[in-house]
Amino acid sequence: MLSNIRIVLVNTFHPGNIGAAARAMKNMGLSRLYLVSPKEFPSFEASRRASSATDVLENAVVVESLAEALEGCSFAVGASARLRNVRWPQLDSRECGQKLFEESEAHEVALVFGRERTGLHNEELEHCQSLVHIPTNDEYSSLNVASAVQVLSYEIFMAGRDEKATTEQPVKYAQDKLATADQMESMYGHFFETMEQLDFFGKRNPEYVLRKLRCLFGRARPSTREVQILRGLLSAAQGRKNKR
Repeated sequence: MLSNIRIVLVNTFHPGNIGAAARAMKNMGLSRLYLVSPKEFPSFEASRRASSATDVLENAVVVESLAEALEGCSFAVGASARLRNVRWPQLDSRECGQKLFEESEAHEVALVFGRERTGLHNEELEHCQSLVHIPTNDEYSSLNVASAVQVLSYEIFMAGRDEKATTEQPVKYAQDKLATADQMESMYGHFFETMEQLDFFGKRNPEYVLRKLRCLFGRARPSTREVQILRGLLSAAQGRKNKR
């Protein structure tokens, strides 16, 4: 369902790119725009570039952090102009469109775009379950953020029209839904707190350990109930430590 799909722009510098992205979204039936700390918004330039998609701008949700933008989402894909050393599951643009459309039938999802010059930081990609890279000409690989929104919005739109998509359908939980981004973040915080109390880290790098846990649970896609069980286990471990 297109209404369950969010387009998230992080720290957009040029307001014209926000307007152009809104226009690209409306062309492809998408309407939910989230802006994370944009440099300038609202803006005349954004409205001008949006053309007849000013309603998308008027309904845009402006937040201070990516975590806020992803609250309530159970699946997020981060767009990147380059491949990363950290091994997030990677999709091409066609696979991304199909995956997001299929996931959106069961829960809310998000497609996240970074800054014009530097893209998304690794810390921001840790909030995503997959990475999407749009293949381009090796001799000139620079792709404007609004153009990237257009390409991937088109793929989502076409996936919705393609009744013969062969990608495996997501599991639809009757009562036990997939954990949302905010529930996962709370769990990661609980892991960190518990491991500190248990003196787990020692000489280990906490950032490295938590990144590996994020990769693990990003692949596992735990349900709300499974997250509750894990947090119950962590609480029990904390209680045992306190008794000692």
